[in-house]
Amino acid sequence: MLSLPHLSPLEHGAFVAAGLLTYLVVTRIRRQRRPAYAALSWVLGIAAFPYLGLPLFLLFGTRKLIRPATRRQPLPIGQAAEGAPPWAARLLAALGVVAARPQESVRFASDGHEALEQLHGVIASARAALDICTYVLGDDAVGAEIAAALAERARHGVRVRLLVDSIGSLKSARNHDALLKAAGVRTRRFVPALGLPGRGRTNLRNHRKMVVADGQRLWAGGRNMASEYFVDTGGEPAWRDLSFVAHGPLAAQALALFEGDWRIARGVRKAPRADYADRLARHDAALGAAVAGSAAPSTGGLAHWVPSGPDFHEDILHALIVSAVFHAEQRLLLATPYFVPDEGLLEALVLAAKRGVAITLVLPRRSNHRLADWARGRSVRTLVQAGAAVRLLPGMLHAKTVVVDDALALCGSANLDSRSLFINYEAMAAFYGAAEIGWLARWVQDTAHLGEPASSKAPSWPRDIAEGIVATVGFQL
Repeated sequence: MLSLPHLSPLEHGAFVAAGLLTYLVVTRIRRQRRPAYAALSWVLGIAAFPYLGLPLFLLFGTRKLIRPATRRQPLPIGQAAEGAPPWAARLLAALGVVAARPQESVRFASDGHEALEQLHGVIASARAALDICTYVLGDDAVGAEIAAALAERARHGVRVRLLVDSIGSLKSARNHDALLKAAGVRTRRFVPALGLPGRGRTNLRNHRKMVVADGQRLWAGGRNMASEYFVDTGGEPAWRDLSFVAHGPLAAQALALFEGDWRIARGVRKAPRADYADRLARHDAALGAAVAGSAAPSTGGLAHWVPSGPDFHEDILHALIVSAVFHAEQRLLLATPYFVPDEGLLEALVLAAKRGVAITLVLPRRSNHRLADWARGRSVRTLVQAGAAVRLLPGMLHAKTVVVDDALALCGSANLDSRSLFINYEAMAAFYGAAEIGWLARWVQDTAHLGEPASSKAPSWPRDIAEGIVATVGFQL
């Protein structure tokens, strides 16, 4: 029988001190800022259970892969300056996000069948290059249908690259390998669960969803590539979700982000340190005026791709959403499947409600992750008590969107929880056009009418404690 060596109190204390020093050095050297509750949880865990807490921190505690190196972008001028709220333009420029540009067209889809048609349309339109990033590639009819479409493009000479998250597609993606490999599709899995440390941290998952055709057409949103996101399955209705097709600069911006993800999937240590803006500038030059901002007739408003994650030092989406909440004057419309915000975002929402901003938050009554439903309890009750309208929908809601007054709307992959906003690789499109904002606002309002109001009734104290533990361990560390 294996026995562990006995340590004296002095030796045990030295190990605890070494663990805490390791935490301090790692977080300081890599400048790993984290919310106070997360930092306190790691410190207490290492101090109380050092032989377990320290290895877990070394395996899962890192949340940023780069040190501060982001360069401020020039403040927008001309049409971009006129169309975007000044506070948003200044903030995103400071965080390294390129200015919003007019799109040739943007078309949203809330119906699953329409969304699937749009996805197939973008795939079929590719003539030279097709780049796909998804969290889930399902082992089902829709997953097989999409895999077949990618293989068809590859057989016609299109360079097809498929990036799937190794955890999100753990049970499904490999079932399509034979078809994809035979057709010449290049496939990579993002950070294998049991991979080497140099391939990235296991807890840092790529949750981005984007399909880019020829660097000019983009399909994106909240949908993964599996049946439940598009069609009724097993007697259950399709999940409520959102996606969109954009023609124009959004596609080039998404492609620049994909290139970084593709290199990270090859191995973090081999990935170049060039930031997102540098990659985008190279794509603009390569793709020409048609991508960088063509003179083609434009029916879409101003928009830009807003990424966030371990490959950016700043928590860009969190900063943007919190700032948007503080700048809201009339309304905030939000939809998310999982609502486990950090204290900063929750406090911003509470203060907005108290100063008279009409807040509508739409959630599923029961999501596909029961732990997330437990974790959200405290935050939901706090918002309801502050005067916000929280609506619980029958069936599964998977859409992620935020609408701020008539000034800004976000749609993409990020949930309103700490894992999405601080840990995962995520991306949202920020829209400033009246048509796009109006469409998303109407969708949230119409969807909210289908739900029932959430209760602010306090639970039993054991459940209250359990909710706090689940929220901290599952979403915040």
